[in-house]
Amino acid sequence: MNETNSFPLIGDKFPELNVQTTMGIKNIPQDYKSKWIVLFSHPADFTPVCTTEFYSFAQKKDEFTNINTELLGLSMDQVFSHIKWGEWIKDNLKQEINFPIIEDNGQIATKLGMLHPNKGTNTVRAVFIIDPKGIIRLIMYYPQEIGRNVNEIIRSLKALQYADKYTVAIPENWPNNSLLQDKVIIPPAKDIETAKKRKEEYKDSCYDWWLCYKNKE
Repeated sequence: MNETNSFPLIGDKFPELNVQTTMGIKNIPQDYKSKWIVLFSHPADFTPVCTTEFYSFAQKKDEFTNINTELLGLSMDQVFSHIKWGEWIKDNLKQEINFPIIEDNGQIATKLGMLHPNKGTNTVRAVFIIDPKGIIRLIMYYPQEIGRNVNEIIRSLKALQYADKYTVAIPENWPNNSLLQDKVIIPPAKDIETAKKRKEEYKDSCYDWWLCYKNKE
């Protein structure tokens, strides 16, 4: 982790955490080696926007599992509150909360930059995507009054995994980009000689040497 910052940033190693959750003690990220992790904070249990989010995350749990990803929720509530809230969601909305929720007294939220003073004393809606090596690859922040788009989190995970596997860059809203559709971007040339050859190499799939693309594998 970058020592000049009070919380981790993209590209940093996720800090080692030993936490109490609704599914027992978890050591993050070492308990999730070889897995991707989505760790997301919510302002509080038994609140309406958070309930809609947790319902959606739980409904899409199999989609996350299919892309080798584990979910972890967090708020500054005791584990007893998390358990009772999960029971309420199951009883009233017929959806089991099928992933752990972390108990926090504020130390974890502070360490991860989830407390924004101008937004009150509850955690904002933060999302950390952590890769199998324990590196933070993406961070999203939403204010308390706006719920997240779970489908966008899944899309981002798929894009990161594809970019890693094929060493490419991913266009806006991939795989439904308005310009390239599901095609992916070839990383731009980094020297003059490669730049000169780029349009010849890719012929009909370059707008210019710095914007070439290819079909999805």
